[in-house]
Amino acid sequence: MIWTLKQIVAHARRASPYFAAQLAQLPASGWRLHELPLTDPGSYWCAEQELDRWPVLTAPLGDALVFKTGGSCGSGKFSVYTRAEWRAFVTAFARGMASQLSPGDRVANLFYAGDLYASFLFIHGALQHSPLAVSEYPFSGAVESALLAQAIERHGITVLAGVPAQLLQFALWLDRHARCLDGVRTILYGGESLFTDQLPLLARVFPGARCASIGYASVDAGLLGASTPDCRLGEHRVFQRETRVEILDEETRAPISAPGISGQLVVTSLTRQLMPLIRYPVGDRAAWVEPAGATRRKFVLCGRSSVGQRVRVGASSLFPDQIERVIQRVLGPCAWQLQIRRSEAQDRVSVLLARPLSPGDAGGLRLALAAQFDAGPEGGLPFDVRACAIDHLQRHARSGKLLRVVDLRSYEGAS
Repeated sequence: MIWTLKQIVAHARRASPYFAAQLAQLPASGWRLHELPLTDPGSYWCAEQELDRWPVLTAPLGDALVFKTGGSCGSGKFSVYTRAEWRAFVTAFARGMASQLSPGDRVANLFYAGDLYASFLFIHGALQHSPLAVSEYPFSGAVESALLAQAIERHGITVLAGVPAQLLQFALWLDRHARCLDGVRTILYGGESLFTDQLPLLARVFPGARCASIGYASVDAGLLGASTPDCRLGEHRVFQRETRVEILDEETRAPISAPGISGQLVVTSLTRQLMPLIRYPVGDRAAWVEPAGATRRKFVLCGRSSVGQRVRVGASSLFPDQIERVIQRVLGPCAWQLQIRRSEAQDRVSVLLARPLSPGDAGGLRLALAAQFDAGPEGGLPFDVRACAIDHLQRHARSGKLLRVVDLRSYEGAS
């Protein structure tokens, strides 16, 4: 079911202790979306580990699906849907996903399952509600590369759907074994970005395939963007009936209307009442691609927002979102990972990049990072910058996503 914005807000004020306090100063009527307070993720999630007492929820858990996020950093958070809300979620996503499929496609579901993680079940549900007649092969992300390659050929699978890190690891295995799967026509990725420098590897081992986003959603924020054939890498279209999407200036919080100006992506869900999402910052930056008033207005993702995770290294604080912006400025978009080790009584920081690096590239990035964080050989926090293969980067055990930060320091006995 889809509610109006006024119905969502009225229900949240009436039934959720969190939103009753959050919206206490809001007039009963006459307000507009941009006048509602932004949700603060810190206060929103602070008590969700005890779901029976979480003040965000509008009802007890009597008819619910409970999932846990498995993102690229931080501890997982619980996210709760009624069964009707989950059905509406996967059905709406299926309509968007269908534009990337053809009748009769055979889809390998390579997303991850178990431990309350949602992506495998989510894509399974979307495929079951697809308006097109397609067949699903539910392998999950844990399948071994050799077995997967054999199964793709045996069953004539035409579509691979998974997170980029897992798809690229499989492609690397095929490349190393001089294998080519030309029956795969479509590669649908989700959960994280796919970069242009990663496309040649996929093109070598899947020569007949095109790459596209499967769509943009998360288990906590819900529906965010649909992928259509006219979308380039990173582009999506809003779910106009089910959500209200805003892009805000990261300093002033003023709405951005003009195309081409990046800001904080914020979503309000019109399909979720048990766990309301009202002006919720999803953690990504985006920019409008099309002018205001466009039907299912298109936007492009621009990386993580400035509200990022802080990592303590010695006496310094590192912010992965800032590191990502430096990498993009110096080298362009690419897959990367920050690894922290303890050696000879000193914290050592490595930035691993899944792309070729010339000495000039590595040196330039090292200097730019040192300047950003006021660190270097003289300052006690030198950055080691190295190239590596995509399968050398560690992934989240549950979601398969690349981890932005891998802390390899031993905390045994630490105070």
